[in-house]
Formats: sequence, structure tokens, C-alpha cells
Amino acid sequence: MRSAVRARLARSAALDPATRAIATGLRKGRTVADVAWSLGLSERQLQRRSVTAFGYAPKTLQRIVRFQCALRLARAGVPLAEVAVTAGYTDQAHLSHDVKRLSGVSLRGLVSPVRELA
Repeated sequence: MRSAVRARLARSAALDPATRAIATGLRKGRTVADVAWSLGLSERQLQRRSVTAFGYAPKTLQRIVRFQCALRLARAGVPLAEVAVTAGYTDQAHLSHDVKRLSGVSLRGLVSPVRELA
């Protein structure tokens, strides 16, 4: 998924100079409204540009970026409660719910080594 977003970003960056700023702002955990304001755009304009550049609305893109951060931390062995706080979730339950909605499995299921069937 990351390579697809990078490829789309590379193609659209030349078309829309705000693309990199949108991605950077959302990656830093800024709100959609803050990113739009800093670029001099309405939230609706930001949404249109985000969908064109990334294929996702900015809020969805923000959730995906936060999910990827949480997954990296969890795979590095960070306790899940700390993963939640560091990645920007309000609590561990919020982390668990978002991971399940985005991936279809629990965070432990994504982090745990795959067990071979006998």
C-alpha cells in the first residue's frame, strides 16, 4: 500500500504543489482543518485534492498513516498501551478498534508471528 501511495504521490506532485504539504501535515498528526488552513484551502478543496493525489479523503489518509505508525511500533516490541499514545490514539481501545476496521484483524494478529498448521 505504501508503494502505491508513493507512486501516486510522485505522479500527482507535479500536478498539485500542495500534495507533499498535505501528506506531511497529516503525517505529523495535524488535523484536517489545520492542514487546510495552513495551505489556504477550504476543507472541501483539501478533500478534493487529497482524493485526486492519494485516492483517499484526508481523514482516511490520516487514519492509514497513524495505523502504519502503530504497526511499526508494535512490531518493534513497544507495549500496546504505549503504541496507542505514541501513534496518536486516545487510548488502547481506540487503537484496537481502528486497526480492526482498517485491516480486518487485531493488532496482535498483525504483529504475532504466523503459526504454521500441523
